[in-house]
Amino acid sequence: MSIEQRLAELGITLPEPAAPVAAYVPAVEANGLLHISGQISFAEDGSLIKGRLGENVDLEAGQAAARRCGIMLLAQMKAALGSLDRVQRVVKLGVFVNSHGDFTDQPKVANGASELMQAVFGEAGRHARSAVGVPVLPLGVAVEVDAVVQVRS
Repeated sequence: MSIEQRLAELGITLPEPAAPVAAYVPAVEANGLLHISGQISFAEDGSLIKGRLGENVDLEAGQAAARRCGIMLLAQMKAALGSLDRVQRVVKLGVFVNSHGDFTDQPKVANGASELMQAVFGEAGRHARSAVGVPVLPLGVAVEVDAVVQVRS
């Protein structure tokens, strides 16, 4: 089964990949790895998912925001590679969670993106990961996720 078929089976439609908002490119392929810039939390309607976990965003909404970041990562992968079938393995996700000082469930928030990668790519979607709480993220979003994926030639 192709990854496109898997996305359809999961009911996932990829959005247009987000354009950079500063002086960087969305993805760089080097030495068999695709490094994808941080993708911020956009809702399906294109609006930003904003807020701080532990203050005005609950865990479930944070996980959904991380999943939406993961969907944008998929869109960036497809744009950079031409086909998601070129993804050999998701190597690592870096998850940044806009967090109140007392919030400590960043790994649970990050599961929103991690579980998506495993659902889409199967065993090849299992990856190393960082989940970090930060006091603020660009544009006030709740979550940002970057990725490194191994690619087929």
